[in-house]
Amino acid sequence: MKKILVTGSSGLIGSEVCVHFDKLGWDVHGIDNNQRSIFFGERGDTRWNQKRLEKGLNNFTHHELDIRDRSAVINKIAELKPDAIVHTAAQPSHDKAAEIPFEDFDTNAVGTFNLLEATRQYSTDIPFVHMSTNKVYGDAPNHIDLVEKETRYDYADPKYLHGIAETFSIDQSKHSLFGASKVAADISVQEYGRYFNMPTCCLRGGCLTGPNHSGVELHGFLSYLIKCNLDKKEYTIFGYKGKQVRDNIHSYDVAKFVEAFIDAPRIAEVYNLGGGKENTCSILEAFDLISNISGIKMKYQYDDKNRIGDHICYYSDLRKMKAHYPNWNITKSLEDIFTEIYQSWKERIA
Repeated sequence: MKKILVTGSSGLIGSEVCVHFDKLGWDVHGIDNNQRSIFFGERGDTRWNQKRLEKGLNNFTHHELDIRDRSAVINKIAELKPDAIVHTAAQPSHDKAAEIPFEDFDTNAVGTFNLLEATRQYSTDIPFVHMSTNKVYGDAPNHIDLVEKETRYDYADPKYLHGIAETFSIDQSKHSLFGASKVAADISVQEYGRYFNMPTCCLRGGCLTGPNHSGVELHGFLSYLIKCNLDKKEYTIFGYKGKQVRDNIHSYDVAKFVEAFIDAPRIAEVYNLGGGKENTCSILEAFDLISNISGIKMKYQYDDKNRIGDHICYYSDLRKMKAHYPNWNITKSLEDIFTEIYQSWKERIA
């Protein structure tokens, strides 16, 4: 039986990868220490998801481990001898990073480096998949010419008709401290791939979402927005008139791409992994979508100060991914995503 190690296994993407590979018949080992509850408080707690995996999967083992603990990481990988590693653990909020800069960098940059070196010491042949972020591009996408429409912004430059490609610069822009720590991790994953000829890839995620997200205001925009709608709680729009655009990808489609890469790995690859242009929406459009599903009118207030380093418009150019892995595609539409998140929150609240 093949063995996979997943960090951040109680989080949105990590748990989806665990479920997916369990169904494929793999022996699944998850690393998580519920650090999200430390970062975001009770609403960010992911123990419920850990229990769901332990109860529902056939071959899942949870390991309580902090990826900042270098010797523990090295020892665990040497002990488990996995056939593939998927690294999804992170401090995920660029707002929070400014409050906890050491914790952010130690988790995102140093934790990733610990995992890479532990992997290299064990084997340079196994696939290493890293969940990076579109925040590695900093605020550079905001310098693209935009057109303002009634409910959203979009790219005016035809060069970006399909979205942001992997060739877009990550240099000379404002990233937030979170973005900087993720750049360090992203570059490290690429370098281990190139320098040691290891099969690694960085998945620069757009808006990664799905029904198993413990969304909070500082991270998990869509999950949190839908939860606010159900709770009839006021949602705060930060700047850009609520017309800022994101591409949304369901965690299942992320797990499917992880499977595709592990089946046919490449050296030091980078992919912009999002929902693409078809799965984009602005905050204003998201309000209408969830209100149509729930029947509840969205309550919100507006703060004209945007978040530092936030993107006005961002969606992923998926052409490289589809060229390298032609059997992969987006399977979950925007309406599917909203409906599943809505149903999941209803069940958790009940």
